[in-house]
Amino acid sequence: MFIIHSYGLAVLFCFITMLCWGSWANTQKIAGKSWRFELFYWDYVIGVVLLSLFSALTLGSYGHGGRGFIEDLKQADSDNIIKAIIGGIVFNAANILLSAAIAIAGMSVAFPVGIGIALILGVIVNYVTAPQGNIELIIIGIILIMAAIITNAIAYHRANKSEGKVSLKGLLISVLAGLLMSLFYRFIASSMDMSNFENPAIGKMTPYTAVFIFSLGILLSNFVFNSILIYKPFQGQPTNYSSYFKGRFPVHLTGILGGIIWGVGNSLNLIAAGKAGPAISYGLGQGATMVAAFWGVFIWKEFKQGGNKTNLLITAMFLLFIAGLGVLIYSGV
Repeated sequence: MFIIHSYGLAVLFCFITMLCWGSWANTQKIAGKSWRFELFYWDYVIGVVLLSLFSALTLGSYGHGGRGFIEDLKQADSDNIIKAIIGGIVFNAANILLSAAIAIAGMSVAFPVGIGIALILGVIVNYVTAPQGNIELIIIGIILIMAAIITNAIAYHRANKSEGKVSLKGLLISVLAGLLMSLFYRFIASSMDMSNFENPAIGKMTPYTAVFIFSLGILLSNFVFNSILIYKPFQGQPTNYSSYFKGRFPVHLTGILGGIIWGVGNSLNLIAAGKAGPAISYGLGQGATMVAAFWGVFIWKEFKQGGNKTNLLITAMFLLFIAGLGVLIYSGV
């Protein structure tokens, strides 16, 4: 299977993760013009599963290092399979909440608040369980990112206060999504032998197998979580499964594309974690917050009524995020 041996390449993969995790929600924004996010989300999940299977059968099955996908799947312990499935369930609950927050409050709010919280808590959780990197620099990076999140919240309040559009529901859902999102990575990472992808311990899985099992956890839990939302949505009128099957092919394809984009980022991030360490790999990947904020600000114009002071706050937010991510990268050198 394909294995990373260079810290520099691991960081590059994490940056690709950042772009993917910060960009997939654009497909939701596009589909949302004519398509409920609860229906969109089924296509998104299908895209995640398809990408994980493709990755496992290609990068995860060829090469000289590690175990091939089929061989690895056959020898995996049930405990580790369950951990990866739980990771998928936790992630799915968090991501559905994040998608709801995007629909209510916009990308430039849901991502900085939800994923920002997930980044901070997730880095802490992953470092405690697998210490790798300079802890002092990691803390400094977290503080800078927290400052960016607070700055973004202030900018959002200023931009929308005059129109009465500040959504407390959207902010609260973003916070809850972030709390859950901080936990999923630990489950999937613990199902793998993070210290040795070349010769992983018996019973542990390679990242390719773990990602596939993780995606099955997302798929299975979606029958419960998303079915509830279809009939009891956070916002708007209930919909139904018959509406899903009436959707046009291009709309379905948009959702599947969103899942593939996120899945590429997830696979590359876990491949990189073997060299960079789970705390740094996860933290850099969740720099997706900055990417999503960029889309929300410059493409979707979610702060267009903000004025000069709001624009200054947005600029400060980007600078703080960039500084925080830079410190996180340096902490692993």
